[in-house]
Amino acid sequence: MGNLGLSELIVIAVVALLVIGPKRLPEVARGLGQALRSFQDAMNPVRSAKQARDEQDAAPASESSTVPFDPADQTG
Repeated sequence: MGNLGLSELIVIAVVALLVIGPKRLPEVARGLGQALRSFQDAMNPVRSAKQARDEQDAAPASESSTVPFDPADQTG
């Protein structure tokens, strides 16, 4: 997401107030917050699986699986 300053947030809030209205604004904001929370809860398993995979990829390989570099093997 981009960088939003205070003036941009105020403009967004005023437009939302004008479009939605003062009576429904808290209800809409609450629903939006709940939707964001459920999205984050759904993303947690994906995020932790990715982190585990990244940690596994970053783990050093065992010495038996590594092939030492031999400059004599270079062609060209």
